[in-house]
Amino acid sequence: MQSHLSRRTALTCVVALSLLTGACAHRPATDAAKATPIVVAANPLASKAGMDILKSGGTAIDAAVAVQATLGLVEPQSSGLGGGAFMTYYDAATGRVIAYDGREVAPASAKGDLFLRDGQPLSYAEAVTSGRATGVPGAVLMLAAAHKDHGKLPWHDLFGSSITLAETGFTISPRLGNYLKSERFPQSKTEDYRTYWGNGQGGLKTTGDIQTNPAYAETLKTLAEDGAAIFQSGPLVDQIIARTHQGPLPGDLQPSDFANYRPLEQAPVCGPYRVYIVCAPPPPSSGVSLIQGLQLLERFPMAAWGKDDARGWSALIEAEKLMYADRDQYVADPAFVRVPTEGLIDPAYVAERAAMITPGTPSPAPKAGTPPLKDEDVIVVMAPDNTHEPAGTSHFVIMDAYGNAVSMTTTVESVFGTGRMVGGFFLNNQLTDFSFSPVMADGQKAANAVEGGKRPRSSMSPVIVLDKDRKVVALIGSPGGSNILGYNLKTLVATLDWGMTVQDAAALPNVIARGDSLRIETGRMNPEVVTALTNMGYTITPSAGEESGIHGIMRAPDGTFDGGADPRREGVVLKGQP
Repeated sequence: MQSHLSRRTALTCVVALSLLTGACAHRPATDAAKATPIVVAANPLASKAGMDILKSGGTAIDAAVAVQATLGLVEPQSSGLGGGAFMTYYDAATGRVIAYDGREVAPASAKGDLFLRDGQPLSYAEAVTSGRATGVPGAVLMLAAAHKDHGKLPWHDLFGSSITLAETGFTISPRLGNYLKSERFPQSKTEDYRTYWGNGQGGLKTTGDIQTNPAYAETLKTLAEDGAAIFQSGPLVDQIIARTHQGPLPGDLQPSDFANYRPLEQAPVCGPYRVYIVCAPPPPSSGVSLIQGLQLLERFPMAAWGKDDARGWSALIEAEKLMYADRDQYVADPAFVRVPTEGLIDPAYVAERAAMITPGTPSPAPKAGTPPLKDEDVIVVMAPDNTHEPAGTSHFVIMDAYGNAVSMTTTVESVFGTGRMVGGFFLNNQLTDFSFSPVMADGQKAANAVEGGKRPRSSMSPVIVLDKDRKVVALIGSPGGSNILGYNLKTLVATLDWGMTVQDAAALPNVIARGDSLRIETGRMNPEVVTALTNMGYTITPSAGEESGIHGIMRAPDGTFDGGADPRREGVVLKGQP
């Protein structure tokens, strides 16, 4: 593993109020020694693997490695060793917040026509299982870099639980079993998928069956002994390249693409929300858009309105529309596109956008605004989001006994990635997060167009919330493709404004307002609120079973912490002793 990280210097911690300035600085926390260890992950086996590490004296980063290794085995439809991740980390000894970027990278040879045929975009179903959909995986390299700086236990001691599970077998959970009995996604037709999940009788295994994965166990053993460098060169890299070079639509990953990959350690994007500091990774994560959404809502009395007042939900709907309009136009990889990160949460600009919101009155689909720019050559083009993600992401949160905290969103992009396997794990299809069309209707380049060495835009936005003393208030995040922003925004409003626990906040109805579309889990919403929104003039598309997986940890008024897991998935909260 390379001992250093690439560091982008153009991105800084953005905090608009002088009261909160310094949220990302090195300031020691005063109560870091007696924290209660907590792990919240999307599968009980993954939560246990993380808690076992914490009980052994490990840090939140140590536990994150164990959680990811286990999720890649028991929840492979959502994340794995072959994918990428964003992580927001809180260092209790210094009070510092750090953003880690393990996003996948396009091969150096990639061009804007990667997903075009005869000048027309490929169908998503064809692109998602292709060899060219896979980018260089970064999750493991990111975790290794964070472990080097913030781990305590030896790297090779972090994989015991996942190796044992892979060798002896794990029980297929109901959620995984539901995917195995469905053939509605293209990956279910791939040879690797059907071979791995085959029951020996021409069908596939089902909920309650035992699944072993000897190949995964061997990969983990090699990873434990040789470190994350196995994802930069050697036999595993050769196998990934060979598998992606196979048809249909072979890719062009090369050994140099893996050798040159670097995870990024960066200052997070931070901004004030009422008395809090909210921090998330910078672009190509959409964390800045989430912060913008909160700051739009800061102009309204969300706490006074509460969860059963339609005015609050109306404000949330209108804020989402504006948040998505700006995100879709501006957010991309800042190494290739000048992203107006600070401008998007500039107080004057946010106030200008917030003035477009009249709670109780539906607005038409808004256009992107014009945030203040530091450079004249910011690319200002609409870049339609191309994330088609039914389930291929997971989020977990961890707090260790030392007060350190991890909020991490991890993904293979779509369900089971490309459906292609190497070393017992599925390869990501992350490059389909790029705009399939490199230029827009007016001929201008799309900000999120495919380019060699570029990281695709991501909706992943793992959040850490601090108070004015730079102590942790909450860790929040969710999977869900482009809907992540709406899921996270709702949960932050519910916890910070409505005083709800993370568990209760996660269970609230998800509301996704983007353009002219408004989708609400009406079965979870107070019927009176639904009626009121309808009477206001909103056209609601009822939805059920949104693919959120909101997980979080929240500080209670008495200073103790507790976790919450989205009831829509299989996550559990495990707590240890201080």
